[in-house]
Amino acid sequence: MSGRYRVAMDIGGTFTDVVTYDRQDGVFAASKASTTPGNLSEGVLVGVDAVVERPADIAFLVHGTTQGLNAFLERRGVPVLLLGTAGVEDSYHIARGPRTRLYDLHYRKPVPLVPRRDIVGIGGRIAADGSELTPLDEEAVRKAARGAADNGYGAIAVAFLFSYKNPAHELRTREILLDELGADVTVSLSHEAAKEWREYERTSSAVVDAYTGPIVRRYLVDLEQRLTDRGVAVPLHVMQSSGGILTADSARRRPLQTLLSGPVGGAIACAELSGHTGRPNLIGIDMGGTSFDVSLIVDGEPDVSAEAQLEGLPMLMSVVNIHTVGAGGGSVAWVEAGGLRVGPRSAGARPGPACYGRGGDEPTVTDANLVLGRIDPDGFAGGQLTLDTTLAADAVEGLAEQFGLTTTAMAEGICDIANAKMAQAIRTITVARGIEPRDSALVAFGGAGPMHAAFLARELGIAETVVPRFPGAFSAWGMLQTQIRQDYTEPYFFLDEDLDGADMAATLARMEKTGVDSLSSEGVAEDQRTANHSVDVRYEAQEYTLTVPLTDAEEPSRPGFLTTLAERFAALHEARYGHANLGAPIELVTLRTAAIGQVARPAPQPWPAATSAEFPHQLCTVVFDGEPHESVVVRRDDLYVGHTFAGPAIVVEDTATTVVPPDHTVGVDDIGSLLIRRKDTK
Repeated sequence: MSGRYRVAMDIGGTFTDVVTYDRQDGVFAASKASTTPGNLSEGVLVGVDAVVERPADIAFLVHGTTQGLNAFLERRGVPVLLLGTAGVEDSYHIARGPRTRLYDLHYRKPVPLVPRRDIVGIGGRIAADGSELTPLDEEAVRKAARGAADNGYGAIAVAFLFSYKNPAHELRTREILLDELGADVTVSLSHEAAKEWREYERTSSAVVDAYTGPIVRRYLVDLEQRLTDRGVAVPLHVMQSSGGILTADSARRRPLQTLLSGPVGGAIACAELSGHTGRPNLIGIDMGGTSFDVSLIVDGEPDVSAEAQLEGLPMLMSVVNIHTVGAGGGSVAWVEAGGLRVGPRSAGARPGPACYGRGGDEPTVTDANLVLGRIDPDGFAGGQLTLDTTLAADAVEGLAEQFGLTTTAMAEGICDIANAKMAQAIRTITVARGIEPRDSALVAFGGAGPMHAAFLARELGIAETVVPRFPGAFSAWGMLQTQIRQDYTEPYFFLDEDLDGADMAATLARMEKTGVDSLSSEGVAEDQRTANHSVDVRYEAQEYTLTVPLTDAEEPSRPGFLTTLAERFAALHEARYGHANLGAPIELVTLRTAAIGQVARPAPQPWPAATSAEFPHQLCTVVFDGEPHESVVVRRDDLYVGHTFAGPAIVVEDTATTVVPPDHTVGVDDIGSLLIRRKDTK
């Protein structure tokens, strides 16, 4: 930690963002580099070189990777052989009924990552209480290993019944597989991927871990080597789906935990912003080149879940809730059944939108904004790209002719459709869960987020939009605000009347010790290690649970604990579902412990106050609601605390462009955030 710079890197579908904090000068800086889809490490290294002259000066390095997520979404993971308990090996394909889609005639069952022919039943049975009913059929395991070698499987997932209660059969199976196939084979055990009940979900977690694991490991090994060759002397850290970080060495052993590491940085950044600005409830919107991600901050904390789903396939892990739709600057506008569609297909980084001049000829959201005058063609991405307005207009015009519209009207239509799609995504994570968007402020980031935020706020009735500094690299900034984190779970099934509080406290204390001790391998000093605890609770006979926080490991042993727990659970149930039944029997299902290692977190840089109400600006013509408007164009760096002005306006900076429609005002807070409000709101 003797170096000068703290560095965070976030790979997006179009650009790779890098943020540095200079510990000597107390200054943040941001840079963008084009994402290199063929080899993501190249874009990362170019971005680092742009902001750090000597890699040896790096004191801390953290990275959000999309390798595992991209492999999953694009179905290019490794072939997986799944070993299950003989007689119930089809549970992965049987899956679970779509309770939320019961009357949806268009529902289609998610396609499993492992076809039925690649599943092998293995003899042996563990009972629900963890006792062994039938010994493991070791010869069947050896036969499966030989079949894996002969058929070129890239990984093996092992998911046996009740392994979360007694993992002996899974552990022995791994020993045999390594003995037969060598130490380099990837073996994912379900009790390590997800030590929780629910057979299908635990199996699915192990399969995703095996499917993406080898790709994540190869990527991290390659990136670490390249960084070392450049002179980086500190370990590489990787963002987890939970919002914490791990060293790359730990992440290679737990690749599933990195699956959503890219988008999570933005949610952590929003939580940090919440604390600094005194806004407890925020809706974070991250619009990049390919996707639109929505996250929530409730009472100053990220909304975290114990389960995630991607394309209908579940994974049991601690994860910041993020709702993603295919709407970004590179989203392609196209015609379907006589109507206009925008996304989910994206032009990506190559060839990119038509205006990039890289061979793309389909109209995108970026092309539409350029046609409307909302993007500076000469200063895009910090001047790394010069956009071709003529190519953008030609692409949009080709679509406009199909609808009998002018090019300008078509461009605004593309933006309107994209905005409607993004507004619905926000409703999905708020209104559908009983949360009123108007009670929160909107935080806009990503390269394209500030361009559309004011329109989304207007659609949803949100009064205030916050555009933080470095919005195009805000997720990377958030990665500098997080902490080392290790998550542990322990199945713990008890009705409230049967609970032994002392035993529960002892179990939590054991989990805490395991977690805190594990942080030594992450390089965390003893006085910087803490832990927090929670328990999954449900009403008796319910299927699903809510996670209830605990004050500490000893709380269950104190008098009145069950009454307090029931009250907390009822409050959470009321908030989530609109009703509760305080006094009804409750059931404890799973204990959870998060071991936290504190790392130095740079505070937001104070922003200087304006010495005059005036600021340098230009004027240009921008289209709003079908009409051209003379609009203010100002550089973000020329705005200081105390500056205010009215829209229409365009605020230009290296990592993003902020669009301020008519009837909106803009101010600047003490850390340099833009505060956009509608004139008709208080």
